[in-house]
Amino acid sequence: MFITFEGIEGSGKSTQARRLVDELGSAALLTREPGGTALGQAIRRLLLDEGDVAAEAEVLLFLADRAQHVAEVVRPALRAGRIVLSERYVDSTYAYQGHGRGLRLDLLRAATELATGGLLPDLTLFFDVPVQLGLARVAQRGVRDRLEGETREFHERTRLGYERLMSDDPDRWLRIDASRSSDEVWEEMRAALAARGVLNALR
Repeated sequence: MFITFEGIEGSGKSTQARRLVDELGSAALLTREPGGTALGQAIRRLLLDEGDVAAEAEVLLFLADRAQHVAEVVRPALRAGRIVLSERYVDSTYAYQGHGRGLRLDLLRAATELATGGLLPDLTLFFDVPVQLGLARVAQRGVRDRLEGETREFHERTRLGYERLMSDDPDRWLRIDASRSSDEVWEEMRAALAARGVLNALR
């Protein structure tokens, strides 16, 4: 099973992904985009640390990271029968670069098809948090990367992009209210996965 974790900045998805992989044990693999491979780590530094990256260059770097990630990590793990949990995947591109940056979604989908060979998640968890709260959480952490430092308007467009993605493919998504404490979010996520029969399938 391939499960992805999505959300705007400060949504807490990384924390919950780590908790879930701890619960599932060695049968599960936790990975991330960008940065799930050695090549991806180098791309991650370019994407998040550089001050001025054109929108088109940004998305092509994300897609290069994804192509390597799918080939080197995701597909081999799935073939080996493991549960793959990925912090971010294709929906981040559509939400951030499509809706946030305003790049053409039809071109992004075609390029994503090339990068992934059409591999889609079985389930996507969306950790939903108001933009103001998410950015406040980021500010509490101190140093912000290039995307975290984008304008509030950009993050609002990105969040709206996620809403549209969920409405287009509701069966694949689970919305989690991420505005509450980490423990409350964890309990809601586990209950939602159990209600969908996912936890039993994972064990």
